[in-house]
Amino acid sequence: MSAQTTVVVLIAAPPGLRGHLTRWFIEVAPGVFVGSPNERIRNRLWTVLADRIRDGQAVMIEPARNEQGWTARTAGQDRWSPIDFDGLTLMSRPRANAEQPWKAANQVKKNGMTA
Repeated sequence: MSAQTTVVVLIAAPPGLRGHLTRWFIEVAPGVFVGSPNERIRNRLWTVLADRIRDGQAVMIEPARNEQGWTARTAGQDRWSPIDFDGLTLMSRPRANAEQPWKAANQVKKNGMTA
């Protein structure tokens, strides 16, 4: 992969979005697109994806000038969200039950039950 490679993943996206992406990307697997568009094209594509994704999910991994060499954008419902952790991008999963409070790892017993 070159340093300018961009990857887009669509989950449960409207059919028109997949067709729209094939103008600039190659679909290497269902819903997975790879290409090397410039920054202007990526920004325009992201605007279209974020506006039209509806109940689906979209993730764009694109080149960035940071330690990892990439950054992530997400849009849609129940999506994983990029978070900054001391300069590294990590992905935060949505909680299954938003009303359930978060438990630290040391509060979880070996059988998976909370203390």
